[in-house]
Amino acid sequence: MPPLRAALNARGVPYAEHFTEGGTLDIAAKPPVGVFLNRMSPSSHTRGHQGGVHYAAALFPWLEAAGVRVINGSNAFAFEVSKVKQHTALQAAGILTPHTLAVVGVEGMREAARQLTPPFITKHNQGGKGLGVQLYRTHEALDAALDAGAYESSPDSINLLQQYIEPPEPFITRVEIVDGVFQYAIRSSTEAGFLLCPADACAIDDAFCPVGEDADTMSADGDPRFSLAADIGADDPLVLAYIKLMKAHHIDVAGIEFVTDAEGRRYTYDINGTTNFNSGVEARHGKDGMGAIAELCHRALQALT
Repeated sequence: MPPLRAALNARGVPYAEHFTEGGTLDIAAKPPVGVFLNRMSPSSHTRGHQGGVHYAAALFPWLEAAGVRVINGSNAFAFEVSKVKQHTALQAAGILTPHTLAVVGVEGMREAARQLTPPFITKHNQGGKGLGVQLYRTHEALDAALDAGAYESSPDSINLLQQYIEPPEPFITRVEIVDGVFQYAIRSSTEAGFLLCPADACAIDDAFCPVGEDADTMSADGDPRFSLAADIGADDPLVLAYIKLMKAHHIDVAGIEFVTDAEGRRYTYDINGTTNFNSGVEARHGKDGMGAIAELCHRALQALT
């Protein structure tokens, strides 16, 4: 929130914050006049606020039914809390994704995993901060984890088994898009892990992937873990496909991640609506993702007058 506050303040955009941790929603009431920006994180349950996720899922349709503009509203939020929905939409759009199985519960993962050739990874359908992400190089390694009760189920009880795409070079790429406009792409080093968001770092092998608020953002040789992907531009075919997908599904803001395999195929595996930008990369290259979001809010407010 601090970077967003700073961006709104710098542009003189009036705002009020609503901590949607839960509570009562009067469906018959009239919503306030204004523009709502959704910043509800799918990992809120890690901070004891899964009720907020459910509340937001009810709040946004209520606002939209009354004609209120919600940036990253109910359609976008449905993607935010469901990787199954993300993958089905990506596949329908002709965008390459890793082979993924969705399993309700935990015990069924054992048998379902036999449909995949190792290595493979596990994920939570309602993801966030790398929780549930685990790399397994054998079926027996997953069996052992399940036998030990070491795997914690996704908060919605839907768990994913996914083909692991191993990049020949140690990085994944994240494309930042705001209001249909490409902002920039960022490379995240995978030397100490993979599935990195711009603000977090994790290490992964046959072990749980811990990601925290104070994660180290420097690689072993002292270089920044995150860098600008200067070869990815607004005219890249994959970027254009992402923008088309976001428009079709009413997603205003997203950071979309892909990994490139040894044959140069780019597999997209995550759509992050509550995107966070890397301040170090932005400072070095004159980028301002939160500024773009603040300007989107400003335009939406101006449209009300």
